Amino acid sequence: MSDWPVGLSTGCFYQMSIFDCLEPIRDGGFGMVEICSSPGHLNFHDIDTVSLVARRLGELGLEAYSFHAPFIDVDISSPDQAHRDYSLRELMAAAEAASVMNVRHFIIHPGPDKNLCFSIDERMQRLRNAADVLNKVAKKCQLLRVGLALENMLPHLPFGSTSDMLWIMGAMECLNITTCLDTGHATLSGDLYSVLYKLSGHLQVVHANDNYGTSDDHLAPGRGTINWGKVFYELAETNFHGGIILELSGSHGKDIKGTLEKARQARLFIRDIARRLYLSSPPSVDVPNHPQDEATEE
Repeated sequence: MSDWPVGLSTGCFYQMSIFDCLEPIRDGGFGMVEICSSPGHLNFHDIDTVSLVARRLGELGLEAYSFHAPFIDVDISSPDQAHRDYSLRELMAAAEAASVMNVRHFIIHPGPDKNLCFSIDERMQRLRNAADVLNKVAKKCQLLRVGLALENMLPHLPFGSTSDMLWIMGAMECLNITTCLDTGHATLSGDLYSVLYKLSGHLQVVHANDNYGTSDDHLAPGRGTINWGKVFYELAETNFHGGIILELSGSHGKDIKGTLEKARQARLFIRDIARRLYLSSPPSVDVPNHPQDEATEE
């Protein structure tokens, strides 16, 4: 059983400059972050700005564990060559930024972030397009010494099924590719534990967030319907040794303290489950049906 590190995505503060949230995050007890690529949050195209972020991270003693690639208007599967070229340039620029910030994992959505309808033939061509673009990105990441991880997407989006994601990985020439499990996305697809095991051989990052089973709420773990005791038990069974990133909804920059308190409680909730699993005697582990009931009350 691994005592997984728990970090926080700066995405909960995506509407403010990254320079305004790093110190509060550190003061809130977090030593590890995932950097959000939202344009108003961080201009990752400006290497001078990215270098300043890297310096600030060092001053605060924060580790940039992961960097989420841009996904708005990015479509590496597009049948339009110009759109694919644009998407590739965006990902290459983001990979450069990830390298400057000494990021360990570069997280990419394997498909477009919008609902599309297309024929079976176009779907297959889009899958091949995605694999081709990702090969180029993977080679770049290898040179930059940055890990590349594909994230499972929402079920209503193109390539929202795990089988599509695994098809893309299998079609790639590069082998330096891992996966990121988004617990909220997998819950909405209705097969969280199946997805967990399918991705487990490559799994390096978990985006931990909860929901009520109907929308991508990005609630703090323990606030929705996910059985987190079972999630972490299954992660331990797969010998997961990566990091857990809290990917939570924010408060539009109006309540930094409240958002960080929510994140801190979620971190304690996760650590308590991990502690109880660690102290249990394998192979029999008493997994509570509703671990959120045992979480520290606010």
